[in-house]
Amino acid sequence: MTDLFEKSIQTLELPRVLELLAAQAATEEGKDRCRALRPFTDPNEVQRLQKETSAACAMIVLKGTPPLSGVRPVAASLQRADMGGALNTRELLDIAALLRCARSAKEYAAGEGGAKTSIDHLFNSLQANRYLEDRISGSILSEEEIADAASPELADIRRHIRASASKVRDILQKLISSSQAKYLQESIITMRSGRYVVPVKSECKNEIPGLVHDVSGSGGTFFIEPMAVVKTNNELRELQSREEKEIERILRELSAECAAHKEDIAQDYDLLILIDCIFARARLSDKLRCTEPKLAKQGLTLRKARHPLLDPKKAVANDLYLGENFDTLVITGPNTGGKTVTLKTIGLLT
Repeated sequence: MTDLFEKSIQTLELPRVLELLAAQAATEEGKDRCRALRPFTDPNEVQRLQKETSAACAMIVLKGTPPLSGVRPVAASLQRADMGGALNTRELLDIAALLRCARSAKEYAAGEGGAKTSIDHLFNSLQANRYLEDRISGSILSEEEIADAASPELADIRRHIRASASKVRDILQKLISSSQAKYLQESIITMRSGRYVVPVKSECKNEIPGLVHDVSGSGGTFFIEPMAVVKTNNELRELQSREEKEIERILRELSAECAAHKEDIAQDYDLLILIDCIFARARLSDKLRCTEPKLAKQGLTLRKARHPLLDPKKAVANDLYLGENFDTLVITGPNTGGKTVTLKTIGLLT
């Protein structure tokens, strides 16, 4: 684009109009693409875009808006997975959310009501890999939590972890309920360095044989792992290490599956962003009470045209005809009489 063209864009306040459009988009990239829009000069391209917007308007009337929220960029994640890298839980959840959105959008378009439209092919092209979506969603409950069902091995390890932890707590509970409780700062079981310990008064630290894992800031409390639980605590730590390794293996496996379907996932992302932009145009069209214009090879006719940035209740609508019986129009009037607004309206709408 030339500097003069961009200056004209700024003069007409098109960026402000595009901010209105961006506000209607559901995704961050959709918003960015809306802001980056510039006028088209190819009549065929203009008509194609208008048909898309009109089709989306019709679908909104019949079905409401498609579910598009929750779609985040995944290109970098897919690239790293394709190189053999392991994605983290957030990245995998983003891919699952994208696949879920693609499936929901596909179901939205396939629902009852409405004739065929010029944007049906966009929805039909969505791959919506339900298997991979369910595989990720069933394995990762949140950024911090992997489901037991992620693998039989993980479920088995966690059963042993729960059993070992329960065994340690039972032993320590007997200690704090025994005559040795008088040596404790508090009758509680706590954790230090991933191991179960009890808080022992500093002057009584030799009364409970065990390993010291920490000392309070004042020096008045020693956090001791009694010898009676050292072996089971060691087993517990070993199990926790196995759990971490199994989780890493699961994440690598899920990442490899994403890499195997990277083209379909990337295509779904691009299609959803495009659909988001189209429906943003449709929603803004409805909000501003716009109608689909008819393109003419010659002349310009605007009926009840209003500047899109002005309050429709206060803005004066204008009718304008130019290019048929005459091709020159002179706009005169006093200051603040609406000349600039009229010129900007013509520029924005054409």
